[in-house]
Amino acid sequence: MVLQGLGDVVELAQAGSLSAAIDCVDKAPEFDLALLDLNMPAMNGIAGLRQFRQRFPGIPVVIVSGSDSSADVQQALDAGAAGYIHKSSAPQVMLSALQLVLAGGVYVPPQALQRDDAEPAAAACTNKLGGLTARQTDVLRLLAVGKPNKLIARELGLSEGTVKIHLSTIFRVLDVNNRTEAVLAAQAMQLDLVNRTPSAH
Repeated sequence: MVLQGLGDVVELAQAGSLSAAIDCVDKAPEFDLALLDLNMPAMNGIAGLRQFRQRFPGIPVVIVSGSDSSADVQQALDAGAAGYIHKSSAPQVMLSALQLVLAGGVYVPPQALQRDDAEPAAAACTNKLGGLTARQTDVLRLLAVGKPNKLIARELGLSEGTVKIHLSTIFRVLDVNNRTEAVLAAQAMQLDLVNRTPSAH
């Protein structure tokens, strides 16, 4: 019922195991999105996610799980998941998360930030903001809400190439290795970022 909210025509395929899911995509590789459960048969947790991502790198994967462990969320995102949704999430939350992923963004659930070390990590990242220009901070602010490069470029009046250059600098300044880690770092600083007015330069 939630997935039907993604559009007027939504085609769904169900599989009872990871191997069945792989066979399904092999036969019809035009899938726009894959939803996997870490505990589905033959999944073997994060190992199954990595296997699926290696086999089909062009298909975004969202983990839908009954686990709300921040460690599971972090491991899934590190393994290439484009989102992690708890099964108890409200339908509108699920729908919004899937729409974000389909638009090229990354959905990071709130529980990923509710760790014992969240406050020190946020403070450490905030201290590094001084190494960013006003425009790079604008990019980081939009990254924090999960916007993909195309929408960041459109909102700030930049080319996608320029956004990528800014992201490279942001990764270096925040000492992160990829977009997922940057999203986590940015969302940890969300209170400092969301109220900033975009730079005019």
